[in-house]
Amino acid sequence: MLRPAAAADLPRLTALAGDPGVAGALSTDAAGQLAVTDDGEAGELLVIEHRGIVVGGVRWVRVNRRSRIADVRTLMLEPAVRGRGLATAAVRELASRLVEQRGMHRIEAEVYGFNAPAQRVFERAGFVREGVRRRAYDRAGEWQDGIRFGLLADELTR
Repeated sequence: MLRPAAAADLPRLTALAGDPGVAGALSTDAAGQLAVTDDGEAGELLVIEHRGIVVGGVRWVRVNRRSRIADVRTLMLEPAVRGRGLATAAVRELASRLVEQRGMHRIEAEVYGFNAPAQRVFERAGFVREGVRRRAYDRAGEWQDGIRFGLLADELTR
């Protein structure tokens, strides 16, 4: 389901990040943050595939090397395939990879307070809601809360 993004995937992922049905739930600079790097230690852009077709993407970054903390960023899924559990499966697979292959101790994520579907994705993937960053983001002239989630390596369900 997940694979490292290749340069050939960038136009598709960038277009998806700019799609009005997707962009409203992403950070305002999400499309500009998409890049394929050779350094999987600092972070990585992955493609979400379903039946051999690119239907989304997810990006993670290492936020603390010594404490082995990664942050899930830019989770996006084609609107036509939502509601099938693909995002939850992708987040679970990513968490497993980060713990088992990269040795991460903690995985974090933050979603806008208005994005209830994304909150459900992280909760279903086993993340714990850890708090609210009240009115943390200016989004189109309106202040939005950020909902923080965390998953510890020993909480990972395989």
